Amino acid sequence: MADAFEDFWSFALRLYARPAVAPACLALQDAHGLDVIIALYCCWLGASGRGRLDAAGLAAAEATARPWRGAVVEPLRRARHALKGVAGAEALYGRMKQIELDAERIAFARLAPLAPPPDDAATGRAEAARDNLLLYAGAASDAAAPIIAAVAAMAR
Repeated sequence: MADAFEDFWSFALRLYARPAVAPACLALQDAHGLDVIIALYCCWLGASGRGRLDAAGLAAAEATARPWRGAVVEPLRRARHALKGVAGAEALYGRMKQIELDAERIAFARLAPLAPPPDDAATGRAEAARDNLLLYAGAASDAAAPIIAAVAAMAR
């Protein structure tokens, strides 16, 4: 499963770096209460040929991510946000940002084993990624549009 984790992690880094993706992910998180890591997981499953999520698969991903997110990632994020703009805390803010990223990396490692192996013959990968993300985003589907466009561009 280490290969799945590395594939998931590198996919997420590439996708997140694309124009408009980071702000869209943060909008899903901040305005709609969604988990960016699960959103990226949805995209990776489809784009990598691992298939489409159903409600049970999405529930399993959420059940896997929720405890770590609540106990570790969100408190670190709140602490980092509290440091933003505080005079003299710039270096600490930077270290907190790295610690938060390290905690998120562990969340990726926890989700990766849930994924089935890729199907090299899979077609419609961008569409599968879109469908997975829309299943997760639900009412926030408009906010997910830039992410969907970036996945489609990556699939070309």
